[in-house]
Amino acid sequence: MRYPGAVWAGVRVLVGRARHQAGSLSKELRKLGAEVFEIPFIEIRKPRSFRPLDTALKNLAYYDWLILTSVNGVEAMWERFRKLRLTKKSLAHLDIAAIGPATRKAIEKRGARVDVVPNEYVAESVVKSLRRRVEGKRVLLVRAKVARDVIPNELRKAGAWVDVVEAYETVVPKSSRVRLRATLKDPRKRPSVVTFTSSSTVKNFVTLLGVSSGKSRRPTELRGVKLASIGPVTSATLRGLGLGVDVEAKRYTIPGLVKAIVGSRK
Repeated sequence: MRYPGAVWAGVRVLVGRARHQAGSLSKELRKLGAEVFEIPFIEIRKPRSFRPLDTALKNLAYYDWLILTSVNGVEAMWERFRKLRLTKKSLAHLDIAAIGPATRKAIEKRGARVDVVPNEYVAESVVKSLRRRVEGKRVLLVRAKVARDVIPNELRKAGAWVDVVEAYETVVPKSSRVRLRATLKDPRKRPSVVTFTSSSTVKNFVTLLGVSSGKSRRPTELRGVKLASIGPVTSATLRGLGLGVDVEAKRYTIPGLVKAIVGSRK
């Protein structure tokens, strides 16, 4: 779908994805004529120890299901595959679930087959897709260090044995603090829209901004700025921290977020 660039003349969008992942969202926004600023709200780091993940990967024969909930998790897992000199043959017996199309694409790019992608790209939908299929099964969930426990808790209730292993962690990029505050204060750079693609980006944004969270009113620094969320979980975090939500994607993907932002401009 194409949109007239004139609609976007003078529109500034602040993209807060991790630096290596900002490209796709920024590219689509720039195609529309928006002026895009990239200031990462999260930084992806290796866990303190890969031992739990390595142990799980060496014992994949023990599992029936593998669940991956992000592209970051896929990348981290395959990096350990290479380090351990494992091959995709060790995945052949597994049923694999991916939380969304980007995660599925990352898995298939590495030659593995994805069996389940839920209709909605949130943890609750993963559970709904798998609940009747995992009773008595052993499930390996590869994810970030800090994440919602919806998937392991609900699948255990459904009768599955679930092991959760950390593949990476997200931290606050301290180098973004000065840039963010300066951008919001500079009339030439102050964004019309700020994008949020996960709850982590929201929480870290609040930390970087240095404002008190949980207030009923939006901080003064954000007056007149639209906050755009990739989906309901991210939106709940924005509301919970007192920031509110102006735009929410109906389809919880980067293209869905772009479409929602476009819709807010009409």
